[in-house]
Amino acid sequence: MEVGGNVMDKTSVIGVILGVIAVGVGMILKGISFEALLNPAAFLIIIFGTIAAVLIAFPTRVIKNIPSLFKILFLDQQKYDEKDLILTFTNWAEVTRREGILSLEKEVDQIEDPFLQSGIQMATDGQTPDFIEAVLMGKIVAMERRHEEGAAVFTQAGTYAPTLGVLGAVVGLIAALGSMDNMDVLGAAISAAFIATLFGIFTGYVLWHPFANKLREKSKREVLMKEIMVEGILAITAGESPAVIKDKLSSFLSAKEIIALEQYLESKVKESEVETEG
Repeated sequence: MEVGGNVMDKTSVIGVILGVIAVGVGMILKGISFEALLNPAAFLIIIFGTIAAVLIAFPTRVIKNIPSLFKILFLDQQKYDEKDLILTFTNWAEVTRREGILSLEKEVDQIEDPFLQSGIQMATDGQTPDFIEAVLMGKIVAMERRHEEGAAVFTQAGTYAPTLGVLGAVVGLIAALGSMDNMDVLGAAISAAFIATLFGIFTGYVLWHPFANKLREKSKREVLMKEIMVEGILAITAGESPAVIKDKLSSFLSAKEIIALEQYLESKVKESEVETEG
């Protein structure tokens, strides 16, 4: 099976950059100086306040996974795609129909995905389809639960940050009221007070909530791939033909993706014929 490496998730990077540019250019158009953002008190309240709230809200086992969540957000760690996966199962089906299910034992050590490896190992060990399905689906459910915990961290951060922004504005206004006798100082203090609100809304709705959604979307994608694996393993265990397996696994794809799959499979067949002739 073809396996890809980690590549930068361009949408995450571009989205963050565009978000910063949108706010920055908007400030310029409104005649606001970037120096107004240099507000240590607002930064402290929003950033460290959000971190504190998240630490209180989640246990250590979830918090320690946050660095890996950022890695998932900014790197595309997909090891395979649907086309290669379906092609792999159709090839395995051809082999097993000729040589039997035990012929896949030599493939087990070469499979880089632990989930797929365990499924093929159970199949070659002679486990029943019901047992294999129960074990693999249990793993998928557990994986979804872990993924949701990770997404929930950013969802909660997105909830806390805007509220902390209001808190920061209140603190700033309290300080501003102490300068009622100097209108110049009062105006500057009120302006600084709302910087905390700006930070809170920006981080909450441009960073944390979108990050949570991105994690959930990537989780759905991984679940889909694993469901394809389960169906493929069960089909091979049942001794179904390569054509049947291809049609069954193609049901997970859209009409456009099925057309792309057919073209991809045709190109692979042509490549194989050229290699044979050579």
